[in-house]
Amino acid sequence: MHMSDSRVIAAPPEEVWAAILDADVLKQCVPGCQEMTGSPEDGFEATVVQKVGPVKATFKGQVTLSDMVPGQSLTLSGEGKGGAAGFAKGGADVTLKPVEGGTELHYEVDAKVGGKLAQLGSRIIDGFAKKMADQFFANFQQTVEGPGEASADAEAEADGGEKKKGWFKKLVS
Repeated sequence: MHMSDSRVIAAPPEEVWAAILDADVLKQCVPGCQEMTGSPEDGFEATVVQKVGPVKATFKGQVTLSDMVPGQSLTLSGEGKGGAAGFAKGGADVTLKPVEGGTELHYEVDAKVGGKLAQLGSRIIDGFAKKMADQFFANFQQTVEGPGEASADAEAEADGGEKKKGWFKKLVS
């Protein structure tokens, strides 16, 4: 199954690049991620719990980063084994391009499943994979940008006047 999309993130490419290499950021962005450890150089190990149709499984797997061009592009490749549920593997080619107002992040995803998961049928699997990819990149965008201005102002009032910050701003402030 193959899909592609892009989104504009309101942050400079260097900030987006740093976030995509950070295990804590990735853990926040992967739907159902229970644990994420590792580094960009050695790869990441993750534990993800997901329900696909009637099948719920805990996947343990690895994610490796390759073809890295700092600040511009990289390839994420991953494989997870879910015991009796089967396996999932795939990759994403990610490119970053500076645009007015931030960074355009474009991704091309390829995914494959096997075992019980493959028996669910391609419509369920394709829909689930698209939902997971969309959710990951939406979570990534929200993590990097922080909450939108309107919600940040409302949350700031509720939190006693302190405005919430995005991932990078928390790191440097």
